[in-house]
Amino acid sequence: MHESIADERLLAAVDQARAALLEITPDHTIGEPLGHIVEGEQVLSLLFDCTLAGYPGWRWTVTLARVDADDPTVLEAELTPGDEALIAPEWVPWSDRLADYRMAQELAAAGAAADALDVQDDESDDVETDDDDDDDDDDDDDDDDDDDDHESDGDPLALGDEDFDDDRGEDVLDGIDFGEGLTPPEGHPGQAGQPQAEADDGSPEPPADPRGGELAAEDDREDDRH
Repeated sequence: MHESIADERLLAAVDQARAALLEITPDHTIGEPLGHIVEGEQVLSLLFDCTLAGYPGWRWTVTLARVDADDPTVLEAELTPGDEALIAPEWVPWSDRLADYRMAQELAAAGAAADALDVQDDESDDVETDDDDDDDDDDDDDDDDDDDDHESDGDPLALGDEDFDDDRGEDVLDGIDFGEGLTPPEGHPGQAGQPQAEADDGSPEPPADPRGGELAAEDDREDDRH
């Protein structure tokens, strides 16, 4: 199949194509010719630049055809996008878009649930780590207590250095009043109520001998014998 060749009479129908565009758009929106596209044998599309704001990369397209010796005939005139035109995404039916939306929601919910589960696992790991640290601290305290018990079990009289230093500085006689220990005993019950005579110089008499009465009676008996 040989390549179609552009028809010379169709290529020359630029004014006819522009006139067709003026029927659908103002003159100031039609720019310079940009080229042509061979659509088939004796079928050709002429391209014009589009100067409309908001349509960069778009072009005016006028398709012409000719049959044998007839003059060119305009088939259609329209605005078409070029290779660099900004175009809307392909239209998707509502049912397909709704299915895609629901699928996206399900995936988002599954992802949120997985993230929440990961957070719970991390918190559980942190709690277990804290419990292990507490158990280690308790074991260390128990070991210290056992060491103290072993040190005291070896010698029942053994004291810690701190206790020994404190005891070494104490005096067992502190707090004793020797004056109270030397208080003379009370007199004989038989002498209760007998006033003690004072010496002429005012000093108190020494305490009377509790056997003084018996000695005086013996002296009287000796005198009677003689």
